[in-house]
Amino acid sequence: MPVRAEHDRAVLADLLSRDPVLHAYQLGDLDDFFWPYTSWFRRGEQVALLYHGVQLPTLLAFAAPPRVAELAALLTDVAPLLPARSWAHLSPGLDATLARWFHVSDAAPHHRMALTDPARLARVAPAGEVLGPADLPELLNLYAAAYPGNWFDPRMLDTGQYVGIRAAGELVAVAGVHVWSPAFRVAALGNVTTDPKARGRGLAGAAVAALCARLRDSVDHVTLNVRADNRAALRLYDRLGFTRVADFVECGLRHRR
Repeated sequence: MPVRAEHDRAVLADLLSRDPVLHAYQLGDLDDFFWPYTSWFRRGEQVALLYHGVQLPTLLAFAAPPRVAELAALLTDVAPLLPARSWAHLSPGLDATLARWFHVSDAAPHHRMALTDPARLARVAPAGEVLGPADLPELLNLYAAAYPGNWFDPRMLDTGQYVGIRAAGELVAVAGVHVWSPAFRVAALGNVTTDPKARGRGLAGAAVAALCARLRDSVDHVTLNVRADNRAALRLYDRLGFTRVADFVECGLRHRR
């Protein structure tokens, strides 16, 4: 079965919606907000996305374990079409598939988590205020101090799905989204951090609780990505009712040519 570039959002939505938690990011990228920055490849029921809306294009390719071999076949055909350098989020084993064409670097295991026990979340007192574009300079300062190198698209402040906590008038904690799609009823939390001098007070948990309360009416699935070795974050999200639902690898790809 040949690989093809897929331009039909309805076809992609049907395939990705079969596992909305695993494919939350890709479903969100079907929205008009992200769609112009995407290239999609399909072989049968398997889909891969190349997202161009960041400095380093990012490849997303996920499949449930029984279907990883099918997705590997798609990536085998797509590999010669990919840029010379990119970042990738891949189901386990697909980094080895791409190693034939690319030098794979900085590979780090990650977990996809989903909110499966909202009752735990309800035990955390929510706190924070909604941030908007006017808060961008202060938010960038917080990320520079507390979360350097994170991926943050300032346009996401327009969603109204960023919650910040201030202390003595200073922004010290934030929880936001990488994806928010009421159309596909999915969200992916991201850019969650606390200023180092304010850690240990439960502020990140309070901001996440407030954000999830805002998301409740517009989405059915709240997901997030976390590095497998980030024990503090894993403890936090477990306490808030999130469960590990899939594993994947983030890595850099540089063409061998």
